[in-house]
Amino acid sequence: MLDERIRNTAALDEQAQVFKLLTHPARIAILNLLRDGEHCVCHLEAYLGFRQSYISQQLAVMREAGIIQDRRDGWNIFYRAVNPKIYAVLDAIQEFTGRPVDQPNDIDVICNCPHCSAKKNNG
Repeated sequence: MLDERIRNTAALDEQAQVFKLLTHPARIAILNLLRDGEHCVCHLEAYLGFRQSYISQQLAVMREAGIIQDRRDGWNIFYRAVNPKIYAVLDAIQEFTGRPVDQPNDIDVICNCPHCSAKKNNG
């Protein structure tokens, strides 16, 4: 019986860690931007208006928690969500609060990252 309780506690602790991670507004904003795929730090900086160092700190926390992954391409490092089920959690909290968040990708910004440059050249 004790072993069963220890296993349940471990599962609850793991779930609580995800909620702790999501208690930071900047992390939620970053995850919302990553909904449509991977983005580099300069892209996140342009859309969110935070300093690069601040965004990098938040990305490091999420990467260490296993929520996001990075991929290097030349000078750029691109980030993406590891498990898209995290968006069901974000959607549920928006529904729960009744306060949906505007998607930052709908904003026109100046970003010279390869991702944005490719969009400009193709669009």
